[in-house]
Amino acid sequence: MDIPLAWPAAIAQVPLALAWEPLPALRGVLGPDDANLADCRGKRIGILIVTYNAVSTLAKVLHRITPSVWKNVEEIAVFDDASQDATYDLAVGMKTLWLLPKLHVLKHARNLGYGGNQKAGFRYFMEKGFDIVILLHGDGQYAPEILAQLYHPIATGRADAVFGSRMLGVYGGALRGGMPLYKYLGNRILTAIENRALGMHLSEFHSGYRAYSLDALRHIDLTRLSDDFHFDTEIIVKLNHQRYAIREVPIPTYYGSEICHVNGLRYARNVIRAVRRYRQTCRSVARHPEFQEYFRHYPVKLGRYSSHDYALRMTGVAQDVLDVGCGEGFFAAELKKDGNRVTGIDVLPRPEQEDAFDQYLRGDLDCGLAPLIWRLRGKRFDRILFLDVLEHLAHPERLVRECLPLLKPDGCVIVSLPNIANIIIRLQLLTGRFEYTERGILDNTHLRFFTRQSARRFLHENGYRILEEHCTVIPVELALRLPSGGRLHRTLNRCMAVITQLFPRLFGYQMMFLAMPEKPG
Repeated sequence: MDIPLAWPAAIAQVPLALAWEPLPALRGVLGPDDANLADCRGKRIGILIVTYNAVSTLAKVLHRITPSVWKNVEEIAVFDDASQDATYDLAVGMKTLWLLPKLHVLKHARNLGYGGNQKAGFRYFMEKGFDIVILLHGDGQYAPEILAQLYHPIATGRADAVFGSRMLGVYGGALRGGMPLYKYLGNRILTAIENRALGMHLSEFHSGYRAYSLDALRHIDLTRLSDDFHFDTEIIVKLNHQRYAIREVPIPTYYGSEICHVNGLRYARNVIRAVRRYRQTCRSVARHPEFQEYFRHYPVKLGRYSSHDYALRMTGVAQDVLDVGCGEGFFAAELKKDGNRVTGIDVLPRPEQEDAFDQYLRGDLDCGLAPLIWRLRGKRFDRILFLDVLEHLAHPERLVRECLPLLKPDGCVIVSLPNIANIIIRLQLLTGRFEYTERGILDNTHLRFFTRQSARRFLHENGYRILEEHCTVIPVELALRLPSGGRLHRTLNRCMAVITQLFPRLFGYQMMFLAMPEKPG
């Protein structure tokens, strides 16, 4: 990227803006003055103009920015994405000719793509400590006359992101504004699909006229998002997932003679693929890099015959529960819904679902519970959970023994252990394979392995008698990447439950035990 032009200090003080030359149809849009909307409210506001071969339109775009906006924004940055025409030269010439200290012009040495250009621009404004950035296209498709309406809700603290929508109908509607019918229908269909998949209610997902709080963008990982046009969808997905406040404002539709660089069918396919990959990552079916921070190594599985289904039933309601190896607290949140009072222990500094716990203790389970017991202040529990934890420890027997005095007289432990004798592992061994994986029975962090018989012996040798025993089914939804709870998933799950009940040692995926301390004598 080229270095912005340096200006003498005297010139940099000149607060000049271009003469306002709005489109005739938009001249009366804001009334006589948009000064109130344009007020920056003490915020540092930047406009990011992304351009590619926009030599015929860029000057008009800059002239259409209102004087009030020029006055209130701190910087207007033109990011030229290695245009093959004279876009960059035009922008530099306008800065020089009109003495525009707020206009900064940068050019990429190579084309970064639509999404890549945005990422570079957002990083630019974040590094300079700005508060708000507005994305404006250099082709004139979106109306600079209403820039203030885009950033006003963020400046006043009512939104973290604002999207312009051509579908709200305030300016005559998208079709009357010249949007081709096939694009209108495609926009509507894609938006409906995205709303349904993401649980949102936007009127349009596919407008590129947007404003963002840079504080929100600082908390979103943009690095692995696409450099292509569906970057706009991916960033909506992340904002929604992280519960940022999104608002829409109506914008006029305008289609000029500019060349469209978007392949509609490819774009639609990429949008649907992005939403699908997000949902798969959230369900922990797959770990797609652009959304990998939302992947849960051990997600809560509430489907029938799953370990968490059995654990919920074994726990009951209104119990005092110690969740050993509680992770981020997602299962604790489910326990809390049943009125249980949960104390969690894990190595994390703070669990994501901290509100799910009555008390959270940070500790290394490899060191046992002895360093933490004093913090419990004599508290005893109805249930102590060891879910997906003992197989990760070099000496799990120490942990389960140390929990014996923490149980109430009728208290029980709930233990889940993976079944190393499962048919999948047996078949792998028959073919000479014993490959560790990211998760599952051969999770690469597992240090101990159990069969049904050795799991029973482990509990007996450490002072427990088994009250209930169950085997969970193989999670077909993860293996086949099926939507959890769908009809096909439910059918396969029932079939697996019957087979697992008939052949538990062969088809059992995890072994679940409800056990209590052996009575003396």
